[in-house]
This record gives sequence, C-alpha cells and structure tokens, in this order.
Amino acid sequence: MNVLARLGMVSEFPSENQRMAVSADFAHDKVSDVAEPKDYFVERDGMKFAGTHLLVDLWGATRLDDPAWIDRTLCDAALAAGATILHSHFHHFTPNGGVSGVVVLAESHISIHTWPERGFAALDIFMCGACDPHKSIPLLQASFAPSDMKVEEQRRGRIA
Repeated sequence: MNVLARLGMVSEFPSENQRMAVSADFAHDKVSDVAEPKDYFVERDGMKFAGTHLLVDLWGATRLDDPAWIDRTLCDAALAAGATILHSHFHHFTPNGGVSGVVVLAESHISIHTWPERGFAALDIFMCGACDPHKSIPLLQASFAPSDMKVEEQRRGRIA
C-alpha cells in the first residue's frame, strides 16, 4: 500500500465520506450496538446481482486528449448516477495524447482508455447498490460528442 501511495495511486488521507463513515462506526460505546452487515446486491426484474457493469465504446469522440476534461466528465457522470467518489487518477500518454484513468467509487469504478488519433474511447462503468450507471450516459454524450456510441450491459455477480 505504501508503494501505491508514493506513486499517487492511493490517497494518504480518507475522503470526507470515509471519515464520516469511520466516525459513525466509532460513535457506539457498546460492542452490542454493532450493526448488521448491509446487503448491497441489487434486485431487479426478479434477478439479484452485485451490480450493473456497462461497457461503453465512443467513436468519433472529441476531447479525448484532455485529462482534466476527462476527470471532470467522469466525476460528473459518477455523481449523475448517484455514486460516491473516493479518488480519481489519470495518465496522459505521449506522443498521441491518449488518456487512461479511473474514478474509484464507493460503489466500484468508472475507467477510461482513449485513442484520440482514432476518436475512440473505451469506458467501463461498474456500480452496485442504488446507483444507476445508465444515468451517466447522457453526460458522456454531451461531453465527448461521439458520432456513434455502443453500450453493453452486464449484471455482475448474479445469484438469482
């Protein structure tokens, strides 16, 4: 973990929502007050599963070489879906200007890999709990203005 922190891949300090969760955990004086574990699996259409994983391909997209724009866009997309942002990290490649990165969520992640020279971006949006990753799609369309978009959905961790 210390190696990752030195590389800037792990926050040295917990985010505000992590501090609040830890404070709430220690707010109880008695061991008997420990809450039952919560089940974050989703139940939809008679199926119970861990979460929804969208695979999104953008073609003819713009601003795929701008890490700050991509960071803002993916964080806004996470919030639109109802997710809690823990951390984001992006890397800008040369000479073509591609960007790879991730927004780590309490509910999982949004990742992106871009090929600006081809106008192509591949995104993974995986969220559990009450989040709806489909709500991030209009924001991605508005921010990257793709001429074509393909979205595939997988329900991960199906148990029923």
